[in-house]
Amino acid sequence: MEHLIPVFAAAFGAAAPLIFAGLGELISERAGVMNLGVEGMMLIGAIAGFAACVGTGQGPWMGLMAGGLAGAGAAFLFGFLTLSLAANQAASGLALTIFGIGLSAFVGQNYVSYSLPGLKAVTIPLLSDIPVLGPILFHQNLVVYLSLASVALVSWVLYRTRVGLILRSVGESPESAHAIGTPVLLVRYLAVMFGGAMAGIAGAYLSTIYTPMWIQNMTAGRGWIAVALVVFAAWKPWRLLLGAYLFGGVTILQFQAQGLGIAVPSELLSALPYLATVVVLVVISRNPRTLQLNHPGSLGKPFIPGQ
Repeated sequence: MEHLIPVFAAAFGAAAPLIFAGLGELISERAGVMNLGVEGMMLIGAIAGFAACVGTGQGPWMGLMAGGLAGAGAAFLFGFLTLSLAANQAASGLALTIFGIGLSAFVGQNYVSYSLPGLKAVTIPLLSDIPVLGPILFHQNLVVYLSLASVALVSWVLYRTRVGLILRSVGESPESAHAIGTPVLLVRYLAVMFGGAMAGIAGAYLSTIYTPMWIQNMTAGRGWIAVALVVFAAWKPWRLLLGAYLFGGVTILQFQAQGLGIAVPSELLSALPYLATVVVLVVISRNPRTLQLNHPGSLGKPFIPGQ
């Protein structure tokens, strides 16, 4: 238990970017748009947030805001290609990822030597003194708590509000939604930009709080894990939260294993989160009925009004 408490506590911080990025992609896919550019948007948000903090001298909240705006801008570009021009969503998403990798590396070369103070953990009085659970649940930074609140808010909006009903109807049958007067393209644009903003916030969290420095390709495939988490969660926010903590825990576990000197090649330990992703997706694929019941009916299909 002495070794497990730090692992569980650190898993919350490691899961936060997966939660933000995964929620954004979940909303985008619920609207019928599959954006595979999450990795690129995270990198764009990461360098934008880091540059904003360094340039203004402000704290990480400025970085999160800048990262969200940068991610939304990148998502708008993706939306213009796929929604207005009806380009292939998968190809456009991959192109966005490549663009994000290149752009962040180009801009980030001027910020390699900088570091930021990060964000201190908040200790909640009384609750943090609870044995075992206290240091795990009630000694985290505010952004970790914000990620939990985001899951609750997205779930409530998606299933309890008119906005969520419109969003899901557009993802299931855009033709029917259009027939009753719903502005399908506008709804999809907003969903895609929300997804980009959340991915940008996830990237900015990495560069300004989690590891407060700029490192090229610092997302290290987390964008792809976020995309996989949406499928793992069957497009449900609370299941996505559980999946994020699972993969966050595996990520921290491999660092802990290396620190304890376990005689396993470090390359294999570094690959554990991605191996876990593959294993989970294979297990889920064995029960396709669950995916079919929750899969948005028009996911990945372009919609052109009047056709």
